[in-house]
Amino acid sequence: MSFYTSKGDDGTTNLLGEGRVTKYHARIEAVGTLDESSAALGLARAQCLDPRSGPILLEAQRDLYKLMAEVAATPENAAKFRFIDAARVKWLEEQTDTLSTLVEMPKEFILPGDSVAGAALSLARAVVRRAERRVVELHDEQEVINPDLQRYLNRLSSLCFVLELLENKAAGHRTSLAKE
Repeated sequence: MSFYTSKGDDGTTNLLGEGRVTKYHARIEAVGTLDESSAALGLARAQCLDPRSGPILLEAQRDLYKLMAEVAATPENAAKFRFIDAARVKWLEEQTDTLSTLVEMPKEFILPGDSVAGAALSLARAVVRRAERRVVELHDEQEVINPDLQRYLNRLSSLCFVLELLENKAAGHRTSLAKE
C-alpha cells in the first residue's frame, strides 16, 4: 500500500461526497486548520502533567476529527457526518466549569510560556480560534449549516485557556500577567 495517490498533484482534493475543489478552497482551508488544531492539542496532551488534562484533550481531538468530517462533506452529505451538537458543546462547558474551580482566573491578559504544556495549550487555543474563524466564514457563506460547529470551537478555545492555567499550576509555576 502506498502512502500517496498523486491525485492531488493537479491542485485539487476530494470532498466527502462527490466533487473536487482546489486545495485553497475555503472548505479545505477550514479542514486544514481543524487538522492543525488537533495536532496542537496532541502536542499539548503529550506534555500535560495534570491527570485530568490528557483524557479531556483526547476526547476533544476525537470530536475535532468528527467536526472535520462534517466540514469536509458536501452540503448534501453533511448530515451523514453530523456528530457535533448542543450536547457536545455542553460537555465542553462542563469540563471548563469544573476545571475553572481548580485555578485562579487572572483579571488581565496572560503571557504564554510558564510551563511547556501551558505554552502548548496557548498555541492550541490560538489555532482553534483560527479554525473557528474559518468555520464561521463557511457558515456565513452557507457552506456549513450546523451552528454547533462554531459554538464547539468557541468553547474549546476557552477550555484550552483554563487547561493552560491548570498546567501552569501543575508544573508549580505562577502564570505571568501581561502587565507586571
